[in-house]
Amino acid sequence: MQSGSTVPLSAQSRKYLQLGRLGFWGLWLLQPLWIMWLAPPQLGNAYVLLALLWLPLWLPLYGIVKGHAYTMAWANFIVMIYFLHSLTNLWVSSGMQWGLSLLELILASIMFIGCTYYARYRGQELGLKIPKLKDDPRR
Repeated sequence: MQSGSTVPLSAQSRKYLQLGRLGFWGLWLLQPLWIMWLAPPQLGNAYVLLALLWLPLWLPLYGIVKGHAYTMAWANFIVMIYFLHSLTNLWVSSGMQWGLSLLELILASIMFIGCTYYARYRGQELGLKIPKLKDDPRR
């Protein structure tokens, strides 16, 4: 349940929350394992790459753990980093790098789907909505 909320979490919302968290924690664990041990970069500094790819995942950590719908919604902007990284590596890599890139793409997709639908359904449960442009009194 979202912290501070008295509205119970529906089964559908719970399913997507778990899916979003699965993708998130998978990416969160994959990045340091990949960069530091499984397939360290041949060029450049592994710590710099780790900072660039792992630190963005720390930004939505609290909200994802607490199940905040708003955090799950904007975490999709961060997951785009991993889509781009995985798709680029799938195009140019082979062997272990290719396999890790495919895993990253799968985890990013899982997180994206889970976060998107959790934010949607949980937002509806909480009565949150973005006003439609046609309903804007200033127009």
